[in-house]
Amino acid sequence: MLAAGCVSMTDAECRTATWYEIGERDGLQYGLRPHIDQYAYQCSKHGVQASEKDYMAGWVEGYREFIRRSTGADCCAPN
Repeated sequence: MLAAGCVSMTDAECRTATWYEIGERDGLQYGLRPHIDQYAYQCSKHGVQASEKDYMAGWVEGYREFIRRSTGADCCAPN
């Protein structure tokens, strides 16, 4: 599992990544900020482009759930 602040992805992880699911996990676990820039940097070393659009869509959903679990309040109405 990837730790906050220390993102390192292998070639295989980058090539098989489901960016929506990674974003959702990050939003739920870390809650505060996305890590797409770190993933994109790591995967670019392997010639893989991370999908920021998919990652951020997942992150928003994960973050909403993080807020709901943390506070009991709904957050971030869907666009």
